[in-house]
Amino acid sequence: MPDMKVSGINPPQPIIRTVSEAASYTSDISTTPSIERSSFDLVEKMHYLFVRVLKARSLPTNGDPVVKISTSNTHIVSKPARKTAYFEWDQIFAFVRDPPDLSSSILEISVWDPSSPSSNSMSDADERNFLGGICFDVTEIPLRDPPDSPLAPQWYRLEGGGAHNSDLMLATWIGTQADDSFPDAWKSDTAGNTNSKAKVYISPKLWYLRVTILEAQDVLPMKAVKEASFQIKSQLGFQVQKTKIAVTRNGAPSWNEDLLFVAAEPFSDNHLIFSLENRQPKGPVTLGVTSVPLTAIERRVDDRKVVSRWFNFEDTKNEQKVYKGRAHLRLCFDGGYHVMDEAANVCSDYRPTARQLWKPPVGIVELGIIGCKNLLPIKTVDCKGSTDAYTVAKYGPKWVRTRTVSDSLDPKWNEQYTWKVYDPCTVLTIGVFDSWEVFDMNDSDGIPIGK
Repeated sequence: MPDMKVSGINPPQPIIRTVSEAASYTSDISTTPSIERSSFDLVEKMHYLFVRVLKARSLPTNGDPVVKISTSNTHIVSKPARKTAYFEWDQIFAFVRDPPDLSSSILEISVWDPSSPSSNSMSDADERNFLGGICFDVTEIPLRDPPDSPLAPQWYRLEGGGAHNSDLMLATWIGTQADDSFPDAWKSDTAGNTNSKAKVYISPKLWYLRVTILEAQDVLPMKAVKEASFQIKSQLGFQVQKTKIAVTRNGAPSWNEDLLFVAAEPFSDNHLIFSLENRQPKGPVTLGVTSVPLTAIERRVDDRKVVSRWFNFEDTKNEQKVYKGRAHLRLCFDGGYHVMDEAANVCSDYRPTARQLWKPPVGIVELGIIGCKNLLPIKTVDCKGSTDAYTVAKYGPKWVRTRTVSDSLDPKWNEQYTWKVYDPCTVLTIGVFDSWEVFDMNDSDGIPIGK
């Protein structure tokens, strides 16, 4: 981006706000009370310079102008404007304010038209593209102290360039990671990567699906008198289980066998599939198939007896769904148990699946993820060792993932999370990973650094 100070364009003078403009705000960071200490009392405050750019009016262009923001050796360009009654951006930017930057700094906000025709002279081209700008003295920018409401945006007259009667609507303030605009803002410490936002995930609820295969009838024609071997194969997704082989002469094999599956909510599109197989020397032959939607299976939270049902097998090779016998099954979701999806030595939850069986929580655990020090370079980017670290913490069904701090061996996150605790004899697991988002790879390809 061409720098306004070195491109030969005289930048506008910094705007000094009056006391009335910052009525319910304070501009002295060192003397302000803690921001959201009740919610973020385990982590350090990280001050950010927030800039919210909304829209512009009366710009001398029919193109798609962009806004360029420069402060403390950081430069960022907005997305192109949407053309409505105004030129609209509605983007929020957050720039880290390190202690050395708190003394004095200039915030430059300028509007450019990249679609303007180029010129033989670079300075002439800059003057064509430059539509106007505003400068702020960062020491005069107010500090927003929640629970105060967000700072209202204002119209500012653009100076310099070709914009003589053009205005830009924006708001700028100093805040912290507790600011409600922080999650959706472009952040300088994440290099603006849209995939590096902090996220909270909830694991799907798992149920034990208990299947009791009792017997089958009419699986052989009446004229068959020889012994035949039968087996029922049950499949739920990638889980496949088979009964023992039952031998019969009358076409009514019996098993009375229990099978156990794990099913995850929601059940809307999932089916439990049963295949009746005739075991022959050359291999099993499928005689019929029946499919049971999981939404039709009842849920049990105690030891009551579940009513069994008959299900018809159908010939899958015939579109007319020819009857190929029937099976006697007892099906239920057993909510009285906890589905173990973690190693026993790091288990974070022992509650049964059924919520009505839960006991009240014994307390809350709060975790402040502050940062790391002395990480090793994990990958090489532009011939330089680099690490883009993020932290994942898991307890119970809730996973949290911090934002990714780009290109830092001493990343600072300062994010805080809470979990309800139902059993003190459980384990909270925290892991640090290196992200490969810089190569536009899926975040699941992150490399574990340690846990």
